[in-house]
Amino acid sequence: MEVNKEFEIQQKSQGQKMRYRNFPMVPRVVYGNGSFCQLGDILMPQRKNSDAPCVFLVDDVFEGTSFVGRIPVIFSDQIIFISADEEPKTDQVDALVAKIKQDFSELPSGIIGIGGGTLLDLAKAVAIMLTNKGNASEYQGWDLVQRPSVYHVGIPTISGTGAEVSRTTVLLGPEKKLGINSDFTVFDQVILDPELTRGVEKEQWFFTGMDCYIHCIESLNGTYLNAFSQSYGEKALELCKEVYLKDLPASIAREKLMMASWHGGMSIAYSQVGVAHAMSYGLSYLLGVKHGVGNCLVFQHLAEFYPEGVALFQQMIEKHAIDLPQGVCKNLSDSDFETMISVSLGMEPLWENALGKDWYNKINPEKLRTIYEKI
Repeated sequence: MEVNKEFEIQQKSQGQKMRYRNFPMVPRVVYGNGSFCQLGDILMPQRKNSDAPCVFLVDDVFEGTSFVGRIPVIFSDQIIFISADEEPKTDQVDALVAKIKQDFSELPSGIIGIGGGTLLDLAKAVAIMLTNKGNASEYQGWDLVQRPSVYHVGIPTISGTGAEVSRTTVLLGPEKKLGINSDFTVFDQVILDPELTRGVEKEQWFFTGMDCYIHCIESLNGTYLNAFSQSYGEKALELCKEVYLKDLPASIAREKLMMASWHGGMSIAYSQVGVAHAMSYGLSYLLGVKHGVGNCLVFQHLAEFYPEGVALFQQMIEKHAIDLPQGVCKNLSDSDFETMISVSLGMEPLWENALGKDWYNKINPEKLRTIYEKI
């Protein structure tokens, strides 16, 4: 059965053939403080047999903590702890897939990602590559995946990236940083439990939340904007302002930021991000700068493109006394700058959303280098 295919609508009044994407959304979502406790019940109907395990990919920050005892491991289930200190990589995905296939005679009943954007992206990518041939790097791009993924569940323990709801899994490959953008990438189940985000360190909370904020600014100011993406983007932006500019009780702030992340991710389903994300990919690819930090490093210098958004960002920086890294690009060679610029300019949909179809006439390598040199 074919699902989620692009369908066409004839726009007779304009004499044009208009194409609209039939995007999938997460089909099942549980929300609420303590909802993580339902994971065992949720997984049970998905279990094929005792030899087809559930594999839990878990942020290693939880290793040795009481939280591990709450993970509903039965039969031959496996917990794999993974560091989120670096961006997820295609060869990391390939290694995890090889390990799972070696350890078990059957495909897993499910892949469950528990952590921030890195762990959620890894879970999505592993679920895809368990059923598709080749290496993960071969699927970096748009709609290259041919076969449905293994059942997979996303459980965010930090809010902001929108990875729990998006149809992409952003990976650092041997030649580029680019997502596996596919209808089969979307999680089959998401559990949104704000209590799991308790105790996140301040700077991580800020930088990951700013990923959501910048999502909204870029989506709402992009040429791809439409009523669908606007409705989600505006709500996410409103929630971000409450969280980062008001003095909310911690429990309320956790709930609001979790929903901002969800809405922010949805805002780009029918839209795209823009200049900050495109340039951040260059920083991540060359220097390994974490995604949320990279977005902030670039965004502070983008008043020319997003004046109101940058002004508000500066207010948030000051309110929370955040010190952005300095001199990140200070000692880079000409070759280094060329690499970052090449990676950035390769993100064509992002530039088109930011600047329009003739974006290549509005931006150039010299302009990008000027911005990178400020970082």
